[in-house]
Amino acid sequence: MCGIAGRWNFESGRPVPAEQVRRMCDAIAHRGPDDSGVWCEGAIGLGHRRLSIVDLSAAGHQPMSSPSGGCWIVFNGEIYNFLELRAELERDGVTFRSRTDTEVILALYERHGIACLEKLRGMFAFALYDVNEHKLFLVRDRVGVKPLCYATNRDGIAFASEVKALLQDPAIGREADPVAIHHYLTYQAVPAPMSAFRGVRKLPPGHYLEVRAGRVELHRYWKLSYADPFPVRSASDERALEAELLERLEQCVKLRMISDVPLGAFLSGGVDSSAVVALMARHSHGPVRTFSIGFDDDSYDELAFARQVASRFGAKHIEFTVKPSALEILPQLVRQYDEPFADASAIPTWYVSQLAREHVTVALNGDGGDESFAGYDRYVANAYAQRLSFLAPVLGSGAVRGLLDALPHGATSASMRWRLKRFVAQLSRSPEARNAAWLAQFDPEAKAMLYRSAFRAQTGLRDAEQLLYDKFAASDAPDFLSKVLDADVQTYLSDTLCTKVDIATMTHALEARSPFLDHTLMEFAARIPMRLKLRGGQTKRILKRALRGVVPDAVLDRRKMGFNAPVDRWLKGELREMANDLLRSDRARSRGWFEPEFMARMLDEHDRGTRNWHVQIWNLMMLESWQREFVDAPTPASVLVP
Repeated sequence: MCGIAGRWNFESGRPVPAEQVRRMCDAIAHRGPDDSGVWCEGAIGLGHRRLSIVDLSAAGHQPMSSPSGGCWIVFNGEIYNFLELRAELERDGVTFRSRTDTEVILALYERHGIACLEKLRGMFAFALYDVNEHKLFLVRDRVGVKPLCYATNRDGIAFASEVKALLQDPAIGREADPVAIHHYLTYQAVPAPMSAFRGVRKLPPGHYLEVRAGRVELHRYWKLSYADPFPVRSASDERALEAELLERLEQCVKLRMISDVPLGAFLSGGVDSSAVVALMARHSHGPVRTFSIGFDDDSYDELAFARQVASRFGAKHIEFTVKPSALEILPQLVRQYDEPFADASAIPTWYVSQLAREHVTVALNGDGGDESFAGYDRYVANAYAQRLSFLAPVLGSGAVRGLLDALPHGATSASMRWRLKRFVAQLSRSPEARNAAWLAQFDPEAKAMLYRSAFRAQTGLRDAEQLLYDKFAASDAPDFLSKVLDADVQTYLSDTLCTKVDIATMTHALEARSPFLDHTLMEFAARIPMRLKLRGGQTKRILKRALRGVVPDAVLDRRKMGFNAPVDRWLKGELREMANDLLRSDRARSRGWFEPEFMARMLDEHDRGTRNWHVQIWNLMMLESWQREFVDAPTPASVLVP
């Protein structure tokens, strides 16, 4: 796991200074504290920061060239089937100088060209320069576990693992992109290929850029297909699928335990992370090291379940409770995420990463299980809404709304009143619009009250929800709920969840590995009929059945809590002053983007408990903090280096 950066000047007579590439790499030194390297040859420059995981020797140094010198690569990630691929290449007469997966990629490219991507099983982002063909390839893995951003102009292309590295290039500005911010306010993260900065783009998952003779072409090489569901005609067919699912998941876990450094696992106490720990225990030579984060709020704390799982499998368990004073890390979060990022679960993810890094260098996690096996409450709500949509006129009546208003308010977004009102409000809309509304942080109605006319004009009046509608329209899934999963894999999973984990872990030089994000497992899961994933109110049905007897029943049968932070309560207490200082400030008003009266209303109503605005307030806090850290910053971007 590493950080990469580089630049290619299209004018062959204009060399790339090694010092410029070195500055880019220094800005992301946290991603690779073990080694660094720069290779510049005329108009091309590649840089690398290394976190040593496999083959800790100097033979793994990057940038790395092929034996002939015909190709150079800087690579971030892990190829989990590299030993298998290496054996195939050795049978064909290839000799290797190291035990790294990086060298395997070079050898594959020299034989198959860019089609070698089809053979790679893992998480990766890399830049490969073909000296003979004068081509540069920028590649991102199928699901988007590893990040890669870039900026192009008529003079050339610069790229890096993180935007803060690109900002070392004086040609790249800091101006915010209003269209990207418009989408951020909906999705809590800026969706690829956009970035929060004008002129900076993010390479979408499953894509590569081919750069040649000043031309930059984007190609897609993978997309998940739901088109050919398994025929399940009997209980025995279902049991066979369950057995194969467990076998495939165990293989994915086992592959991710290959390491020359200590490894462990994040353990939330939920189904997915518990499954990973259970299967790790089968293949570990000693106790699995597990790490958990909790809160002093029972609505968000899962430590009791994590302890139960750790005890069941004899894990060496370590946990940490996030106290309100821990919110001092918020400036670090803003600085490290480069873009405004409003998923509050970044806080516990940050802390569990910091905790784990004190003991291990690699940590497995359960990310991706929800998107493949329909694990979110939103999927249940979509299913019920399809059945109850005919009742929309009755449920939307004044009498029913009055009854909902009479329910106890509840302190959090998990309260019954909040959930019912949100469900009923969307019942009369189309399935696509309902799902988009339940996913959105600021819906179109809230944006209409928030936006000032000047900002609205800069967004081009684009409908942020259309991004999701386009995914639905392009999906080959046979039913609407499968289309929702398909869209989530392409948006929420990569833009929010993968970004959250990559930045939080790599800030602490920790490698995160996600067995559920193995593309072969995801392809298998996509063919499982939806009725086996979601039935009634039971989520992840087939996964839970496959894990029965492997994971404790108490974990499989409990209600999903979700990995989050009690921001709604913090905004009435420890975060109250910070929220007001940020959003009521003259500095925020002077931007001319948002209506000050509406922001003040949100703060007041949340503080009084008359309406829960915590999601929207946190979103705006992260946006304003980002603008102060990056857009307003009067000093060079190098000050952002931690």
